[in-house]
Amino acid sequence: MVKIKDLYFSYDNRHEALRGVSLNIEKGSWTAIVGHNGSGKSTLAKLLVGLIKPTKGEIYINDILMKEENIKEIRKHVGIVFQNPDNQFVGVTVKHDIAFGLENQQVPQEEMIKLIDKYIKVVNMEGYLDKEPHQLSGGEKQRVAIAGALAMNQDIMIFDEATSMLDPQGTKEISDFILELNDKYDKTLITITHDLEFARKADNIVVLNDGAVIFLGTPDEVFKNSDILKRINLDIPFGLKIYETAKEDIELKDNKKLMDALWQYSLKM
Repeated sequence: MVKIKDLYFSYDNRHEALRGVSLNIEKGSWTAIVGHNGSGKSTLAKLLVGLIKPTKGEIYINDILMKEENIKEIRKHVGIVFQNPDNQFVGVTVKHDIAFGLENQQVPQEEMIKLIDKYIKVVNMEGYLDKEPHQLSGGEKQRVAIAGALAMNQDIMIFDEATSMLDPQGTKEISDFILELNDKYDKTLITITHDLEFARKADNIVVLNDGAVIFLGTPDEVFKNSDILKRINLDIPFGLKIYETAKEDIELKDNKKLMDALWQYSLKM
């Protein structure tokens, strides 16, 4: 679905924001890309939707090599929900915002109305179609952005720090909904985040540091190498902290049954 080969990018032709990044993301999978601020996460997201052009390397979307002349075709397959939903809310109402992308694709009005009605229900925002942006919470705006991407019928959806500006309840709602997208709608998901509690729900985790991939694996594999996460100052999940503390206790660490139970707990909490 997504192939990235030896990708480099620099904003100033001196300092590289990405260095030799190579990844394969399978269809229908959920990949979480984690790292501290400045690690290159958002730069990678912008490259994947063609907002910026790589200094070196190649990006393939559905086996199509991304080039300047086929960006419009690529964007039919890839959608993005940004960190701040205000940056992509372009309609005067929810209805107009979802319609915006469909109008650009010259979707007939009758079909457009059906798509808006269908996907506003998917994100549980049926009563908000005539609401203006300032009347919505951050989580509600994110749901509208997701509805717009779903209506465009894009195979790949990128969420760039989509929960970072939300309160705990809004974060949980969007996190649960992203999980539902992966389970029910067979979307290929890429989530950009520094929140390891959120990332551990993914199929695979890519750890970025200073523009390079320093680890790639399942959540289980990544968290078993928690020293890597600590080294780049990522806050490990609460359950993993309990497991790490137990490992340091002479009596507890020899209790295999207890340690196995704590490890399983660490992957869930």
